[in-house]
Amino acid sequence: MGTSEAVLQVLSGAVPRLFHSDSCFSMSDSIYASKFRLKCSRKRASRCLQFLKCSSVLQYGVREIGSGVPNKKADPSSLQICKCQKSESVSGVTTEDGNGAWFVDNAKNLNPINGMMNAPNVLEFQDLQHLKQENEDLKSNSANGTLRDTFHKISVDSIEDEAWDLLRESVVYYCGSPIGTIAAKDPTSSNTLNYDQVFIRDFIPSGIAFLLKGEYDIVRNFILHTLQLQSWEKTMDCHSPGQGLMPASFKVRTVPLDGDDSATEEVLDPDFGEAAIGRVAPVDSGLWWIILLRAYGKCSGDLSVQERVDVQTGIKMILRLCIADGFDMFPTLLVTDGSCMIDRRMGIHGHPLEIQALFYSALLCAREMLAPEDGSADLLRALNNRLVALSFHIREYYWVDMKKLNEIYRYKTEEYSYDAVNKFNIYPDQISPWLVEWMPNKGGYLIGNLQPAHMDFRFFSLGNLWSVASGLATMDQSHAILDLIEAKWVDLVAGMPFKICYPALEGQEWQIITGSDPKNTPWSYHNAGAWPTLLWQLTVACIKMDRPEIAAKAVEVAEKRISQDKWPEYYDTKRGRFIGKQSRLFQTWSIAGYLVAKLLLADPSKAKILITEEDSELVNAFSCMISANPRRKRGRKDLKQTYIV
Repeated sequence: MGTSEAVLQVLSGAVPRLFHSDSCFSMSDSIYASKFRLKCSRKRASRCLQFLKCSSVLQYGVREIGSGVPNKKADPSSLQICKCQKSESVSGVTTEDGNGAWFVDNAKNLNPINGMMNAPNVLEFQDLQHLKQENEDLKSNSANGTLRDTFHKISVDSIEDEAWDLLRESVVYYCGSPIGTIAAKDPTSSNTLNYDQVFIRDFIPSGIAFLLKGEYDIVRNFILHTLQLQSWEKTMDCHSPGQGLMPASFKVRTVPLDGDDSATEEVLDPDFGEAAIGRVAPVDSGLWWIILLRAYGKCSGDLSVQERVDVQTGIKMILRLCIADGFDMFPTLLVTDGSCMIDRRMGIHGHPLEIQALFYSALLCAREMLAPEDGSADLLRALNNRLVALSFHIREYYWVDMKKLNEIYRYKTEEYSYDAVNKFNIYPDQISPWLVEWMPNKGGYLIGNLQPAHMDFRFFSLGNLWSVASGLATMDQSHAILDLIEAKWVDLVAGMPFKICYPALEGQEWQIITGSDPKNTPWSYHNAGAWPTLLWQLTVACIKMDRPEIAAKAVEVAEKRISQDKWPEYYDTKRGRFIGKQSRLFQTWSIAGYLVAKLLLADPSKAKILITEEDSELVNAFSCMISANPRRKRGRKDLKQTYIV
C-alpha cells in the first residue's frame, strides 16, 4: 500500500469522530436569596425558570448534587462535530503517485534539458538509480514526518476534546442554571469527602476557560450567587466569620420543602471552614473572586455586573476585611496555615507569598472596578497606600538571588535603629545547604515567607507566578523568576508540571512542621507534589513576559501523560513520576488548567483579562521609597509612610 493511501485510510477510518457541546449558557438576571439561605422551590420551578430566562436545561441537562435524581442526557443533535484535520491537508502526499518513484522507460526520456536529448550533462543510468533511491527515501521520510505530525495533532486535539467533555460534565446546576464546577468526579473513589462541592479557588480556571470560550453565563451566575453567601450566619465554636469573608466552597443540596412533603427545594450550603479538614477559614476565596470579576468584565464586555450595588458592596466588604487595622505592623496579610491553596499545615503561617500576590492583584483589580463616589474616597486612599507599601515590602525583603544571598550571609544581627540593614534580625545560619547549591548564577525568586528572625527560603510556585502576572515583582525580577524556572527545569517541571513548592520537608523537619501529616509526606501533595493546574498560572506569567515558549514546553510535557493518567489532582515523587497516592482522578482544576493554558497559548492577547500592570503613580512612589529606604540613614521625623516597610 502506498504511503498516501495508508495516511488516507488511517485518517478517514481509524480516527474516531469527536463531539463536544458548544451550547451557550442562559443569562440569569436575578438572584433568589434570603438573608440566610438561597432557595428555589422545585414546586415553583416553571415560574423560577421563566423569571431566570433559563434555556440551559435542555442544552446541558440538570445535575442536582446530592439529590439522587439521574442526570438528563444532552441531546446528541445539539452536539457539534469537532472539525479534525482532514486527509487533504497532509502535505507532500498525493493519491496519484503513492511511492513518488521515478519510472524510466528508456534513455530518450531520462532527462530532457532545454529540449536536447542525450546532452553531455544527461545523467548516467547508475546516477539515476542513485537519485531515484535518494528521492524515494526523501519522500518516505517526508511522508513519515507528516504522518507523525498529523497523528500528534490528532492526539492533542483529542486530549482537548476530552478535557472539554469532562469539564462540561462537572458543571453544577442551581434552579436549572449553571453555577460552577465540582472539584472532582472520580468514579474510582467511593469517599467523596468535599470533592463534590464547588470550591471558589478551584472554579477560577474553570471560569476562565468558559470565558475564553465565550460562555459567560456560568461565570456570571457563579459571581452573583457566591456574593450572596458572604457573611453567612454559621459559626465554629460560637464564633462567626468576619463580614465580607467568602466561603471556601458550597454545595447544592435538595431538601424537602417545609410544610409540603410532596415538594423539594434546592439550597446552597456554604462552608467557611467550619466543616473543612483543619477548620481553617479561606483567605484567598475573596481575593480570587475579585480577580475573576474583573476577568469577566474584560472578557465579556459586560460591566453591568461589577457596577451593581450589591457587587460594589461585596468588593468593599472584602477590602475592608483585608486592610482592617490590627496588631500586625507589616503591609502584608497575616494569616494562618491552611488558608490558601495549601490548605493543610505546611509551615506557611505568617505572611505567605501566595496570599500577598493574590492580595496585591485583588487590590489593583478592585481599584479598577470601584465606582467613584464619596463613600469610596477613604477606602481608595487606604487601598493606594497599601499598594505602595506592599509592593515595596515584597520586592525589597522577599527577593533572593546570588547577590542577596551573599548579603544575607554577611548580615550583622541585634541591630537597633531605624537605619538597620538587617531589619528582621535574620541569622545567616538560616541559609540552608540545599539553597547554596540550588540557587543558579542567573535568576532569582521571591521567598515563601518572612517574619522576625525567620525567612522561609522554599520556592512556592503560585506566589512567584502570580507575582509576575500581577506586577508585584518588578520586570527584572519577573524575568529572573522565569530564568530560574528554566535553569531548574528538572526540579520544577520534571515529568509533570508544576511543583507546588521546592524542596520538600523531610525527616524531623517534616514531622515537626506538618505534624507528621501522612498525606503531606515528602514529594507528595502540598509537600513538593506536582500539580497540573499550575500550568495556567505559568502560562499567564510567561505570556506577560513575552516568553510563551517556556509554557508551551511545559504543556507538551503534561500532554504526554495527563490524559492517560485520567487527569489526577497531583503527582508524587521528586520527578513527578507517580500519580499521587491519595490523588483524585478527573480533578476539575487539572482539566481546566490545561485548557486555559492551551487557549492562551493559541491566542496570547486574551491573557490581558488576567494581567495587571502598575500605573505611573505606583512606579513613582516606589522609586521614592527606594531612594529613602532601606539603606540610607534617616531619622524618625522623615518617616512618612502609612505602613512600616
